[in-house]
Amino acid sequence: MALRTANDLIVKELKEIYSAERQLARVIPKLAKSVSSPKLRDMLDQRRQHASELLEGLDEVFEEMGAAKGRQKNAAVEGLIDDVSQHVDDIDEDRLLDVALLGGVQKIEHYCIAAWGTAKSLGQATQMQKIVDCMQKALDQGRQFDQEMTQLAESEVNPAILDGGEKGEEAEAGEEGSPPKGQRGRRKSAS
Repeated sequence: MALRTANDLIVKELKEIYSAERQLARVIPKLAKSVSSPKLRDMLDQRRQHASELLEGLDEVFEEMGAAKGRQKNAAVEGLIDDVSQHVDDIDEDRLLDVALLGGVQKIEHYCIAAWGTAKSLGQATQMQKIVDCMQKALDQGRQFDQEMTQLAESEVNPAILDGGEKGEEAEAGEEGSPPKGQRGRRKSAS
């Protein structure tokens, strides 16, 4: 469908955001099960709640605009989610997995922040206050979430990859031949 009006463009942007939030809400429980950091797990659950709230707000916006949400899939977020999911399959060590998942979720959040900002700007340009309000709330929550994720990465998750370096892994292994403590025991998928 060709975009001919500002309204067409706004609807397209909102559909992409809606799809991104639905995709993220579906994958977060899987990601949360994969992490070892309780704080990271709590933050992922918080992000899932934000997605649910944003979806409700977008439902109201679509209703007010008389527009359908559609079934469009956000290809950018799908690719970012695939990347994070691949880490879940490829990384066996909890400490490394938490770092990779946190970074992957932040990449998705940065995409979302850019999308919300674009939609907010379009809402301002077309004087659609409901869109502006909805996107501003998403931006406020997203920026705070991103800052909290950075703090968690810097204070806990990233430094944990250095804990038990080579000497620590030998100590954690305990008996000769047993896997180091904290390893998942999953087999890597053959690619």
